[in-house]
Amino acid sequence: MDLLDILTDKGLRRELPTREEALAVLATTDDQLLDVVAAAGRVRRQWFGRRVKLNYLVNLKSGLCPEDCSYCSQRLGSKAEILKYTWLKPDQAAEAAAAGVAGGAKRVCLVASGRGPTDRDIDRVADTIAAIKDADETVEVCACLGLLSDNQAERLKAAGADAYNHNLNTSESTYGEITTTHTYADRVDTVTKAHGAGLSACSGLIAGMGESDADLVDVAFALRELDPDSVPVNFLIPFEGTPLAEEWNLTPQRCLRILAMVRFVCPDIEVRIAGGREVHLRSMQPLGLHIANSIFLGDYLTSEGQAGQADLDMIKDAGFEVEGADQTTLPGHRVHAGGGCGSAAASSPCGGHASAGEDAHGAGGCGTGACGPCGGHAAAPQEQDADAVAEADEARTDLVRVRRRGAGTELAPNA
Repeated sequence: MDLLDILTDKGLRRELPTREEALAVLATTDDQLLDVVAAAGRVRRQWFGRRVKLNYLVNLKSGLCPEDCSYCSQRLGSKAEILKYTWLKPDQAAEAAAAGVAGGAKRVCLVASGRGPTDRDIDRVADTIAAIKDADETVEVCACLGLLSDNQAERLKAAGADAYNHNLNTSESTYGEITTTHTYADRVDTVTKAHGAGLSACSGLIAGMGESDADLVDVAFALRELDPDSVPVNFLIPFEGTPLAEEWNLTPQRCLRILAMVRFVCPDIEVRIAGGREVHLRSMQPLGLHIANSIFLGDYLTSEGQAGQADLDMIKDAGFEVEGADQTTLPGHRVHAGGGCGSAAASSPCGGHASAGEDAHGAGGCGTGACGPCGGHAAAPQEQDADAVAEADEARTDLVRVRRRGAGTELAPNA
């Protein structure tokens, strides 16, 4: 049987592919790309139909983070000329959230820079959640505040948070190369805490940091083992003033292969195209919708996205529909198993119509905010990397724009 047929069949059965099969997806040629997208699209439609979930970021506290994550424009020592401000007041955050909801967002992601929240910070976020839900009780709220201490996840759950985002970002073996102020194990611990408190876990990755194909497969498999409800796939935006400013390793084709690999590894999990899609997928963004079932609307934490209306037009033109507040994101078997990521209506059928990170330069532990060729053989990882480097001259560096509007500014949000 053709490898893509095998991967599709496994995805329809929620069966984990082998590492070799996942690596082979990343090694496919451009001639095979549409076949890969079609195969991943069949799996996506089985579990999520043609719905696209919209998410909206609100950066509660921007910049001045004490952590040294190499990809992050808010990191310690960053010279990126981003907006810097302390905590938004609850009414300010609620106003920003309302703009995203008015644009069609079903989930609001509340993000704050820093290593992790203090107990006072949890109180601030609790007040913000209350203000948002007072305005619209159907809105899902996901918090992304960095590393959690004991009982903080429980307090967020009690305050009305629906989910918690904390990305793994990259493989355990290479994690120390991008961050030294906390560990991969710290991130796993926070995702576990969120799970344990009954929050819907959201955890993903960042591609384009110079990692190998093996690293991408490793982190995808690690995410599958953690079993989050949603997996944001971020594509590095190489901000000037950060250590990874010169890492232009991605092409639209590479991004689509990565999305397809994640979909095959995580077939029935919400896969979200997060930070960097406008920069790296560019005119091929609609193809990404055939693989992923979730995107961010409008701007990111410290970078500008395309206009919210352009996102809505893209979804409609590609033949998809925006997921409504009365529709359940996850397929029924995950809802019944306790999944909370968009699972308010608990009895939806698998794949039926009733059934983040975000910015790759996100804050405290968010990361950004984050899983077969046609019978061919996998190329060696170093060959794939060499191809990516050769194509780096095609990078559209002019598309990287620092966010100057929305929360924390006097300009209207791009929603």
